[in-house]
Amino acid sequence: MFPLARSAWPRTSQAVRPLDNRTDLAEKADSAMYEDDEDRIDAAEQLAERNPHAAAEAFSAIACDQGVGDEVRLSAAELLADVDPRAAAPACLAIACDQGVGDEVRLSAAELLAGVDPRGAAPACLAIARDRTVGDEVRRSAAEQLTALDPSA
Repeated sequence: MFPLARSAWPRTSQAVRPLDNRTDLAEKADSAMYEDDEDRIDAAEQLAERNPHAAAEAFSAIACDQGVGDEVRLSAAELLADVDPRAAAPACLAIACDQGVGDEVRLSAAELLAGVDPRGAAPACLAIARDRTVGDEVRRSAAEQLTALDPSA
């Protein structure tokens, strides 16, 4: 009918895109779309600029994902604490209590937890201090932190 008008429209489904790309960014934060864990962090950071709530969910998912590297999990928890400190507490606790995570990272997560939720940090410090697979120095540090958080412990 109108060949000129018709040819002016792109033929792909990408031709009509909503102005709000929050959904696209949220989908990009899905772990299946990334070559490595750092890409997931980068996508969540970009998402934080447009949709802090969705970014908090993405950071939390990364921090709680046992398949992600220890340092990346801790970085996600730190970034989560910047976006939503209350949401960071469960993520920090998950890292601190995960026996598959390195000793220093567990202790760092407990320290971060103490900054966002001092009451919630006690179980994390206790878990580290009681874990005989953790090095003596880290266990001692966790016990000292526990005493500082709860002198009756």
